Amino acid sequence: MSYHIPLFAPVTEAPASKAPIDLRHLPPDATFLRILGVNYVHLKTADEGDLYLTQFGLPFREHLRPENWYEESWFEAKRERLQGTSSVYKVPTKPVSGHLTPSLDLVVKWSRVGQDVPLDTFTFNKAINAEFNTPFEEFNLVEELRAGQYGPPDLQILTQKPLAIYVPPEKMQLWQSGRSREKILHKVARHPGVEIDILRSYILLYAWIDGLNAVEAYASSWLEPHQQKQELDRVTHWVNHELEQKGFMVADNKPTHIIVRMDKGKIHQRHDRMVYALIDYELLNRTPDHEDSVRASLRTRYLHLQKNRFAPKHPLDFSSHVSQTQLMNVPYIYGHTESTNGALWVVGSDPELFNYFLPERWRTRQVKLSPTNQTYYTLTKDRIHLVWKVSRVGELPPGDFDDPRYEKLLFQGYNSPFEEFSLAMEMSRKGIRTAYPRAIYMTGNEVHLEACIIDERRFECSKTFLAPDGKSALRLDRDYITIWGYWRGLEDDEAPGEVGYWTPIDADQAAIKGLIDPAMLGQIIQRQRADLATSGFEDTNLTGEHILLSYIPDGGIKRDRAGFPERRHCNFEMVRKL
Repeated sequence: MSYHIPLFAPVTEAPASKAPIDLRHLPPDATFLRILGVNYVHLKTADEGDLYLTQFGLPFREHLRPENWYEESWFEAKRERLQGTSSVYKVPTKPVSGHLTPSLDLVVKWSRVGQDVPLDTFTFNKAINAEFNTPFEEFNLVEELRAGQYGPPDLQILTQKPLAIYVPPEKMQLWQSGRSREKILHKVARHPGVEIDILRSYILLYAWIDGLNAVEAYASSWLEPHQQKQELDRVTHWVNHELEQKGFMVADNKPTHIIVRMDKGKIHQRHDRMVYALIDYELLNRTPDHEDSVRASLRTRYLHLQKNRFAPKHPLDFSSHVSQTQLMNVPYIYGHTESTNGALWVVGSDPELFNYFLPERWRTRQVKLSPTNQTYYTLTKDRIHLVWKVSRVGELPPGDFDDPRYEKLLFQGYNSPFEEFSLAMEMSRKGIRTAYPRAIYMTGNEVHLEACIIDERRFECSKTFLAPDGKSALRLDRDYITIWGYWRGLEDDEAPGEVGYWTPIDADQAAIKGLIDPAMLGQIIQRQRADLATSGFEDTNLTGEHILLSYIPDGGIKRDRAGFPERRHCNFEMVRKL
């Protein structure tokens, strides 16, 4: 006997932030995680894959182990392809002995994150920027919709229960991924310096809901075809209207995504309201108004957390997958990024800041800031202004071997990300204004080193730098990205007030734009070099690009009390202590 979810079961679960998982009774091989506000229990599967169980999936963890539904002969024999453009199936699990529910009916769906959204022309014009959710974003949105805290309190939209995310150990071949090589290259070009593991497979597992989709329901009714179409349009419009009331929308909502039951040729109703359940959430998103309110709240919270990041004012929760660590006198919150199999060091002592720097939050559209290196500005999904840079540690600095000054650059070499952050923090303590170091991201994909000259000195010196998991913090086979606060004229202790904004510009660009003259540019560089030396530092490759100024468009440059342009050091690649 298989188990399914009754269509009309009341939804009474707590909001995602309070999802009950009893940490005292986890399996011995389990790890508790909290990703984007949703609680998970992580299990390593027998095939060396990864299984992320939600509060709903945890009681069925034996059913959800891949050998009980994904085993090849069972899956091929028992699966039932469901309607839609994606790879989605209904599959019963193998019977689990000793369980009150021997078998469980699953909806098994492959994530299409990173693929183009196949929208019709009309829908595309309405949702031109539609993108498939990542698996963890999808579960986060579904949980928020289920909680129903936004909009009319008496309106509840039923959904499938999200049970688990399964990540198989193997990578797909290109022909299996459904993506072309050109598509992959396009994605890589869009996100330079950040791996997009486009061949990694994510499988979302939902509980099956009994009923018919709206198309099937009306096909079985006594209505004529043209009447069926009219009714389907009306039903879809009504569902979209109710979704909007609850602060959500689906870019390409179809009547096949609406599960109903029929009563004498009509959709079953309760208290004069159509009863239905919504399925398919890969294009589920908040409405603009709801998104504005959520992002404003998250941004305000972020600013307060940053203000007190070294001495948090609220109780700290380290029960999840993050831990405290320290490298080169800088405190970090460390953890793995489950969506990319990478790792993240967030500056400070507050674990709540960790989620703000997950790659899926800042790996969005970016603006290149530097002509000489991979430095980008981005506005994150939480409306946080950041600058991220691809670390050049291990590379040889460009230059002419016949230039005597180049020998000094070669001798110095590029600093590691951890050196950069340590230097920035120490310089700030000694009175040098700097950009704010926020986080260091290590990619999950291995970097295949080609036959080229590589400066391995930093890696040799950093062998004793370990992450809390015991692995080396600085690895030759990984890329690193440093994430910095985007200077807008507000210090961290001023930012929560959101008073006044300046536009940052490096000194070289300020001279090009005519905001300062060439003579002033030379004075700025000379004074910065002197101030660095007084504090015990040297930027061995100092240029105006390494010095941030602030200005108001159509206004003037921000100046200190003495009337000299206020400066902020923003590049630490080749800074050293004297």
